[in-house]
Amino acid sequence: MSKQSILGRMSQLVRANVNAMLDRSEDPEKMLDQMVRDFTNNISEAEEAIAQTIGNLRMMEDDYKEDLENSRSWGQKALAASRKADEFRDGGNAENAQKFDNLARVAIQRQMEAESSAKSSEPTITSQREIVDRLKTGLEQMKTKRQQLVSKRDELIARSRAAHAQSQVHDAVKSIDVMDPTSEVGRFEEKIRREEAKVRGQNELAASSLDAQFESLEDLGEQAEVDARLAALKSGSSAPAALGAGSSDAQATEDYAAQLEAEERDRA
Repeated sequence: MSKQSILGRMSQLVRANVNAMLDRSEDPEKMLDQMVRDFTNNISEAEEAIAQTIGNLRMMEDDYKEDLENSRSWGQKALAASRKADEFRDGGNAENAQKFDNLARVAIQRQMEAESSAKSSEPTITSQREIVDRLKTGLEQMKTKRQQLVSKRDELIARSRAAHAQSQVHDAVKSIDVMDPTSEVGRFEEKIRREEAKVRGQNELAASSLDAQFESLEDLGEQAEVDARLAALKSGSSAPAALGAGSSDAQATEDYAAQLEAEERDRA
């Protein structure tokens, strides 16, 4: 029963679909390690069972050979006793002839017993030989599959570790990527960009305010000229002479105002 159980487990493991088992496993590495341990343990048990079965088979074969040898030996003894009985009978010694005939009968009985024992052990020996052959074949298949499992496990572990290392490198590179908006450098760069934009806005605001002030001055100068010309019209004086090239509106306005004041003093 023990041998048959081990043989059954060996056949089951040999027929096992390793890829399907790995697909169903949450941790293929642990699954492979467990399968390798199972194969190793079953191989050890199978080797012990095969060694015991082979030992029993060799004992039966030795007994079978011994029975055959005994059958041959008792046959020779029966033949020798029968010839001796014939010699005594030919010599007229019936008593010794009967004695050796009895010995021949005993030898023949022993020969028949040895033959019967040898014949009865033949089916058992044949069956045990078949079991040993099956066990040996299964053992070799298990050893081959175990080697495949070990190679598969080593390959998967190497691939898993390589993928893990690549993932770590990717995460490390991502963490130092200056263009990554989620990184510290990215946030710091965005802060600086905002400060620079603020400074540009302030500069533009300051520039626009200064231009407005100059435009206001220009408006005041133009209004002063209009008022001066209106006053000249009312006083009956001629319009102010054209301004020289290169003089500013403000200077012209001041000159014209001085002229009006001089005229007023003359009339007074």
